[in-house]
Amino acid sequence: MLDTHSIARSLSEAGLPPAQVNAVTDGIRNAAEQPSRDRLATREDLAALEARLTWRLVGAMAAIGAILHWIG
Repeated sequence: MLDTHSIARSLSEAGLPPAQVNAVTDGIRNAAEQPSRDRLATREDLAALEARLTWRLVGAMAAIGAILHWIG
């Protein structure tokens, strides 16, 4: 659970005026309470990302190998 009271206390101790403390803690609370489902990655998303990154790594390694072979 998000401790907005602790956040507000820290912001106040840092010198923020009460209006700004309230605005920041309200924004943090709203963001934490309403996660955006369309921005969450699924297992399928992560698997596709892993596959793309693997192929990019393979391509980069092949390019490095070709360059090293060519220069030396």
